[in-house]
Amino acid sequence: MLEGPKVSQSELAKRFGVSQPQICRIIKNKERILSEWHRNGDPERKRKREGKDAALEAALLRWVEGARAADLPVSGPLLQLKAKHLAEALGRPDPEPSGGWLARFGARHNLAFKKPPAEKGDAEQPTAEHWASAVLPGLLHSYALSEIYACGETGVLLPASSPGKGESAGDRLTLLLCANADGSEKAPLRAVGESPRPRCLQGVNLGQMPWSYRAGSLAGMTAPVFAEWLREFNEGMQRQGKSVLLLLTKHEAHPYLQLSNVRMVFVPPATALAQPLDRGIASDLKGHYRRRLLRWLPAERGAGQPTLLDALHMLAQAWGDVRPGLIASCFRAAGFSPDTGTEAPALALAPGPLSQGQPERDREPAEADGDEGTAEGEDAGDPAAVQPCPSEREVWGSLATLRRYLECRATSPDLFQAFYELEDAVHMVSAG
Repeated sequence: MLEGPKVSQSELAKRFGVSQPQICRIIKNKERILSEWHRNGDPERKRKREGKDAALEAALLRWVEGARAADLPVSGPLLQLKAKHLAEALGRPDPEPSGGWLARFGARHNLAFKKPPAEKGDAEQPTAEHWASAVLPGLLHSYALSEIYACGETGVLLPASSPGKGESAGDRLTLLLCANADGSEKAPLRAVGESPRPRCLQGVNLGQMPWSYRAGSLAGMTAPVFAEWLREFNEGMQRQGKSVLLLLTKHEAHPYLQLSNVRMVFVPPATALAQPLDRGIASDLKGHYRRRLLRWLPAERGAGQPTLLDALHMLAQAWGDVRPGLIASCFRAAGFSPDTGTEAPALALAPGPLSQGQPERDREPAEADGDEGTAEGEDAGDPAAVQPCPSEREVWGSLATLRRYLECRATSPDLFQAFYELEDAVHMVSAG
């Protein structure tokens, strides 16, 4: 109508039932209004409504555009999570975005949270063979082996717990594993269980444990839990001054985040491109975990079945038992290493407590030391100074007390490595 025959502003105001100043403002801002209308793409929209925080919405919209340009699914819950993180980064005190806010944001920017077209059919997706032959080699040759990481999840079952321990029989944990291609670095385990506040974790300084625990729906990985881990992983790479490549499978629980030191690359779903974790790393971890479960002796420890806390420590020890050489061979077998070979990793059985060799003993057995002490005590005329050899139950009780002290007072997760080595040494002595 503005391009047609000349009509006065007063006539237009009468025709549409608005004031003449409104018509004047529309004509003055015609180009801007038309540009925003075309950009929005909604022909039914009559008003330009702005959100309460224009900067937050602009940042969120840029993130959505980047995610969709990378052919990654953007769901409503993931968008709410990202909006919350952006609000925190911008110093906004607003509460967590609601479903109503999400609907209004989508309407303002003509967003429909559906699967991108590339996910609708296998024919539209690049083949795994093309990705493996054309895309992956270029990625791998851009990074050193120590800068190529892969992560994924695996599940383990907890042993049946005694009543009142805070867990039930048959509980399951999901473990998030992450390691680099030469096996030189393994990220601390992230365990996901169903209970949000297990009683056995009360009083534990969780920030200084060699593992971390989060609650998830049905003990499974969720997008918020994974996003939290991604940010922590990125912060760790920042502290080390490293820029790394992170290979992972595309999954609804694996949101895409733009990170400063971590480049996320999603591997196409195909059995030919099995993750290194599926090539033997996860199974080796489970073998070490089962060995440690079988080594648990309730009769000697007097502690009943292991709790969730005990299992988390055993899993951390089992993760430490996975050898760097095995991790490197699994990366090569999966094709996730520049010097990829065709050989599958030779997986040995998890070493038992006696296969690691007994430590050298320069002295006679403990009984001889005890006899000598007794003779010295008798010579000194002070039998009360003789200390009898403690029983295994007392030793395990002392170790449990020491572990509890570290759980409450530890200032670094590295302290537990020394404790784990001490516990293994006691196991070898008791088994010998």
